[in-house]
Amino acid sequence: MEQVQDETKEKDSNLPVAISSKTNHDDNSIATLPTREGWSTPLTLYNNCWLRSHMVAKFMRVKENFKPRHDDVILATHPKSGTTWLKALAFAIVNRSSYEFDDADHHPLLTQNPQTLVPFIGAQGGNLEYLETLPSPRLLATHLPLSLLPSTITTLGCRIVYLCREPKDAFISRWHFDNKITQGVKIDLDTAFTMFFEGCSPFGPFWDHYLQYWKESLQRPREVLFLRYEEIVFDPLKVVRDLAGFIGVPFTEEEEKSGVDQEVVRLCGFKALSNLDINRNGGTERAEGKIFIGYSALFRQGKTGDWVNHMSKEMGEKLDRLVEDKFKGSGLKF
Repeated sequence: MEQVQDETKEKDSNLPVAISSKTNHDDNSIATLPTREGWSTPLTLYNNCWLRSHMVAKFMRVKENFKPRHDDVILATHPKSGTTWLKALAFAIVNRSSYEFDDADHHPLLTQNPQTLVPFIGAQGGNLEYLETLPSPRLLATHLPLSLLPSTITTLGCRIVYLCREPKDAFISRWHFDNKITQGVKIDLDTAFTMFFEGCSPFGPFWDHYLQYWKESLQRPREVLFLRYEEIVFDPLKVVRDLAGFIGVPFTEEEEKSGVDQEVVRLCGFKALSNLDINRNGGTERAEGKIFIGYSALFRQGKTGDWVNHMSKEMGEKLDRLVEDKFKGSGLKF
């Protein structure tokens, strides 16, 4: 894991002049964009999407410079909707013939955090030059809305698995997460709620994010699988089987009889992953040391409905009304 990150940094430092000049152009453009404080790092509004300010330049280049392949599988998630869980499940499914599930010395999910095993497009160990070196078919991830990804993802027929979460729970998870990773002042619940309600949260507004992928799933159901976090919690085995079939590596009858699909569920379960040493004690620095993401921060409770323990009834009702208004007529419900 450390070696991959070091190699990524080295590649970034040796970018060709053409990309460097593009970076200068991006920096000049970014300076004119709206910026807000409030979460663990400032947020900048780019093409109607709030992004962490230190990441805007990298994400601006994704739409032009990321080169999708027709057999790519992209795990797209709204933050704090079960990204780590989805990455673990997809990785275990795709690589089930390469590793023994209980091989503590060799199975990557037992020695590395799932976030490092499935690279984010354009960020966090997944810079665009590195992604070009990966063999096909690639398993990739993104928090970006569909509008900030290359249009060729659609025309090439890349498969997209989208995961979102009931907004009240997603907000509470977002609030807890940012307060765990910040090195400075914590954001209070009322301030965070106001910003989330206004659409100002990392990769927000959340309703635009959800709806872009929802509408795409209605238009291309064979190529876009739309999932809710609550579905995985309620019936993980069904989701694992559906996910394997969608990705193109369905479980055989023999595998199901021998419980391979159940082993995937067990290996990637909340308790199993959160109790691993790498996930209890490991972590990574971001934003030039301004934030430290301990992997334990990625595993809080893994439950649904926890918002009632933090938000007032009035806040919950207010967010419900917003969701009803934003999703009206779309068919998307929670």
